[in-house]
Parts: sequence; structure tokens; C-alpha cells
Amino acid sequence: MKTTSSIQLAGLLFGCCFLASYATTANDGFVPLFNGKDLTGWTPAKEKPESFSVQDGELILKGGRSHLFYTGDVNGGTFKNFELRLQAKTLPGANSGVYFHTKYQDTGWPNAGYECQVNSTHKDPKKTGSLYGVVNILVLREGQKEPKGGKHIKRDAAPSTDGEWFDYHITVVDKKITIRVNSETTVEYIEPEGGPGNTQFSERKVSDGTFALQAHDPKSEVHYRNIRVKILD
Repeated sequence: MKTTSSIQLAGLLFGCCFLASYATTANDGFVPLFNGKDLTGWTPAKEKPESFSVQDGELILKGGRSHLFYTGDVNGGTFKNFELRLQAKTLPGANSGVYFHTKYQDTGWPNAGYECQVNSTHKDPKKTGSLYGVVNILVLREGQKEPKGGKHIKRDAAPSTDGEWFDYHITVVDKKITIRVNSETTVEYIEPEGGPGNTQFSERKVSDGTFALQAHDPKSEVHYRNIRVKILD
């Protein structure tokens, strides 16, 4: 049987550990963008807004092409230099993306900003950790041709696995973009003068703007949680 003093000591130790953990979280400089309850602070495009839902603390993207833009109060909804941290989970054959320096639009693929790819096994050879169309983490299936445009880093498999949560860490400082997947650096890119030269998206360049999450197609299902940002300027 535990004595009263031992129980009190255990409670004290638990409280100290909790406070230490809370202090670390509270002082790391990251601010949540997603509350885990609903879409407060986020605005879906008019194209298939039903592709976004929240369940059990997770943001679920499923139902067809659409984009969900951050329009909340953090930093006035505009970000230039930042660290973005989130967790994502792909289901088999799913495709998605995390945009930064973008802006709201009603329909279509966002013209402004860069996309950080989320794709473990979708047929698109550009996989998770890619700066889409600029520096591509490339996994080619048998008979698949290498796509045109951008730099290609070939791998045997994506750095993410279907059905498993992975950490996504995106950092932008001035013209430098760094992407990490589960602590592995997949991309370090410094934008040249005039931008990356991708004429398909005329506003694909480092500037400022908001974040967006992509629902790609009706067969894709991707989950997100713990979306947080640290402002660096």
C-alpha cells in the first residue's frame, strides 16, 4: 500500500512534468492554425467545398478537387518568413499538397505560391517532400517517363508511407525554401532572380501570402492535424 506522502510526491512529480511540458509547448513560438474542432479560420474554395471535414481532431480532405485557404487571425492571415509544422497521413493512392505564399481563389489549382507535395503512392511520380514542379522527389513506375520541368531527385519510394502519420516541416526565409519529412531534408531551394521559371503558374514565386491545403481528386483521402506556424519576421 502506498503511503500518503508517497502519493503526494507522485502527484507533485506529475504536476512538475506537466508544467514543464506545457512551458515547452507554450514557449516554442509556434501558434496553432487549426483548432481540431471545426474549420474556424479556414475558407474552402467554391469548387466542391464539401471536400473538407473535421472528425476526431483531424482535418479530412476527400471528395474532389478543391482547396482550403487559411483566412484566420494569426499574423493577419499573411505570412512571409515562417516555419510551418503539421502532420499528414495519406491513404492508398491519395494526392494532396500544402501551399504557401498563396491567396484565395474560387476554383482551379492555385496560381499564386508554391506547393509542397503530399503523395505516397498516387500515380503522379512527384512524391511527398517535393517542391512541386520545381524540385521533385521522383518515384517512377515501370514504363513511366520522367516528367519535364524542374530538378528531379530520384528515389525508390516516397519518404512517407500510406496509413502512417508523418511530420511535415516547411521553412521559408527570404528566398530559401527548406522542406523536411520526418526530420529528413528533402528539398533545399533558393529561388533565382525572377522566380523558378514555371510559366504554368505566373505567380509561383517567393513573396507573401497564406497557406492552403489541397483536395486533389475524388479517389484521394488525406488527413491533417497539428497545423502550427512560427513567424520568423
